[in-house]
Amino acid sequence: MKRIAHIIFLISASLLGLAGCGKTETNFETGLAQQILHIANGEEPRELDPQLSTGSPESNIHLAIYEGLTQKDPKSLEILPGVAESWTRSDDGLVYTFKIRANARWSNGDALTAHDFVWSWHRALMPTLASEWAYMKYFIKNAEAFHKGELSGFDKVGVKALDDYTLEVSLESPTEFFLQLVNHPSYFPVHKGTILKHAAMDQPVSPWTRPENWVGNGPFTLQSWELNKQITTAKNPEYWDSKNVKLNGVVFYPITDQQAEVRAFRSGQIHLTYTPQMAIEKVQHYKDNEPESLRITPTYASYFYEINVTREHFKDKRVRQALAYAIDRKTLVERVTRAGEREAYSLMPNDPEGYSPSRLFEYNPEKARQLLADAGYPNGEGFPAIEILYNTQDNHRVVALAIQQMLKENLGITVQLQNQEWKVYLNTKKEQQHDIARAGWIADYLDPSNFLEILLSTAGNNDTGWGNAEYDAILAELKRTSDKQARYALFEQANQILVDEMPVIPIYLYADLNLVSPVVKGWYDNVMHYHPYNRVYLEANN
Repeated sequence: MKRIAHIIFLISASLLGLAGCGKTETNFETGLAQQILHIANGEEPRELDPQLSTGSPESNIHLAIYEGLTQKDPKSLEILPGVAESWTRSDDGLVYTFKIRANARWSNGDALTAHDFVWSWHRALMPTLASEWAYMKYFIKNAEAFHKGELSGFDKVGVKALDDYTLEVSLESPTEFFLQLVNHPSYFPVHKGTILKHAAMDQPVSPWTRPENWVGNGPFTLQSWELNKQITTAKNPEYWDSKNVKLNGVVFYPITDQQAEVRAFRSGQIHLTYTPQMAIEKVQHYKDNEPESLRITPTYASYFYEINVTREHFKDKRVRQALAYAIDRKTLVERVTRAGEREAYSLMPNDPEGYSPSRLFEYNPEKARQLLADAGYPNGEGFPAIEILYNTQDNHRVVALAIQQMLKENLGITVQLQNQEWKVYLNTKKEQQHDIARAGWIADYLDPSNFLEILLSTAGNNDTGWGNAEYDAILAELKRTSDKQARYALFEQANQILVDEMPVIPIYLYADLNLVSPVVKGWYDNVMHYHPYNRVYLEANN
């Protein structure tokens, strides 16, 4: 009896121990219970200063911790009020007057006023800040002249605070998409007192974006930034529309390994991927087994290769053209990427508003070989080995491997591959220490000029070393032109120059390819990969 009683005691204790241990909850489960959204965000951000950072990893976070004058509806992309509760536009389209919300606040409780926008845009246009986005403000009267040092005194630039809550913006010419522009992170306000406490106004490197120093105006506040681990945000009680924000926080994870990203989703560590492309080899599995979690959306975005034209062997445009003609894009999207991407023969995608760029070149290996021979490299003889640089990610590697093989087979040239983590990759391109670099561009506003502008000779995002006076003049004319058909003609002229000069090689048009759990509500597919968090929430499905 004693032995049986002892066995019963041991079994009972064991069962109690198992019950006490329990199962550790995943981020998915705790997030659902606490309204904390967990996101795989691709790369570690380079910077969280909206006037200095670039790329999707940063922009994704900016939408949580900052807000501009306007927002966009995530379903329709219709312009909605943001920090500005309303605005008017003059009859000639040259002057916008924004009414700033009286209850707009910084996260430290300070009032947010029209003066904050004037100061922030002044800072962004200071040449010594070296903002890559300064050219995005050239639509504003005298902004370009001020940025280039041709005009002294910011008071001559078309940005004025008429009073604490009235901001007047004068443009160089009517710009139909200006309300979209002010929704871009480079137009977001930054907190003057915080920046000046830690650095000079035009100092590009500053500790002000560290969580312990940071002040912002978005629906969420920056709580922690653990390098290569996570960035944590929390609901901002000072946000003007805080009562309608349902999430209590958003956590961003820098997961560059796309296989690890999928594993994180499957194991419940994240609610969604946001890269904007998940591991392509996993797509079919989710199509077959979990179609409710797979989001595939054609986007207004281009995937292309930038050529460093300052390299001796790339100075001859025939070499650059040969590379473009030697790439079989149809095979690439049908057999390699296989996730709804479309072949690209122009830097500009088909515009949602109706413009479609002409297809001015094709895959033609014979012509490619002739161009290379005409440039002095018959069958690739004498052509140096070159490198394709890409930021570390499986999809970029797979695409680069395919193109490496195509260039070897069609041109007889040797291509090596080099991958670098995000921040190093951006710096390498900026310093023009690359041969060819993978690049992508998701539209900042719904107009083809957005893609063309990145190759202006003065553009901070032009890492090719290429510049063309005729091309710059066409884009200047575009800013002065509002007639739709006249603009289409100018797009075609710019397109022709890019095909003739080939400083970039169009590869394909993106499809937004991500995993989103059905518990994530208010997350809508759209062509701009635009997902604000102030209306997103988590809710279990019945």
